[in-house]
Amino acid sequence: MPGLVPGIHVFFLCAAKTWMAGRGPAMTRTAIEIGRHSSLNIAGVQLIADLSGALFWQEQSLLVVSDLHLEKGSSFATRGVLLPPYDTVATLGRLAAVIARHDPRMVIALGDSFHDRDAHGRLSAPDRDTIAALQARRDWIWISGNHDPALPSDLGGVVAHEVAIGPIAFPHEPTGAAGEIAGHLHPKARVTRRGRSMERRCFACDGARAVMPAFGAYTGGLSIRDAAFSKIFQTLGFMVHVLGDTRLHSIAASRCY
Repeated sequence: MPGLVPGIHVFFLCAAKTWMAGRGPAMTRTAIEIGRHSSLNIAGVQLIADLSGALFWQEQSLLVVSDLHLEKGSSFATRGVLLPPYDTVATLGRLAAVIARHDPRMVIALGDSFHDRDAHGRLSAPDRDTIAALQARRDWIWISGNHDPALPSDLGGVVAHEVAIGPIAFPHEPTGAAGEIAGHLHPKARVTRRGRSMERRCFACDGARAVMPAFGAYTGGLSIRDAAFSKIFQTLGFMVHVLGDTRLHSIAASRCY
């Protein structure tokens, strides 16, 4: 694996190596409809919210995805719930597309990349080859999640508990701290537009912190009006960036239900 870039602070599950860069808080809000990519400002850092549900930090050439939940279909099958066994292929296909679009130097998979502790063992050989191909010539960090707290070392990349780059921290579970970009909650928003109601995955952010949508093909969602989000944002004064069919839509959380 290539060497990590100075300025990145990786909190490993066992031992830790540390690098740090500068800080600079700021906040911006938009309430307008935007295109395929939305620009988000988190703690003074400008990021691109991709329609796929990924975040791209152009200055760092860093792509972030959260909650892939690979092998969720096979996990359900072990409990007698039969789903079409194509979620891993579909999720990795979408991941390959967004990586091709941005060509990042580094990828952070922000926890719950696998649906359970044994899911990595159920990966097919072609899916393992796909992951290896996506990791080629770039740094790759697997953040441990509550579904996959003990990832093996044979998946390539680095396994860590949290990563910090400048003013931004990347844990799996959000705490509400300033400068935090997390996953775990799978935010979704229900909105009414032109008399039609739709419920979609979304980014939730207030300029100081953000919660990313789940990226996995079979992942559900939690309404941004749930009490779990009030613990992160305190009030409904945050924005949601809803993943539409062809564009993202920025809407005040108070307008969602």
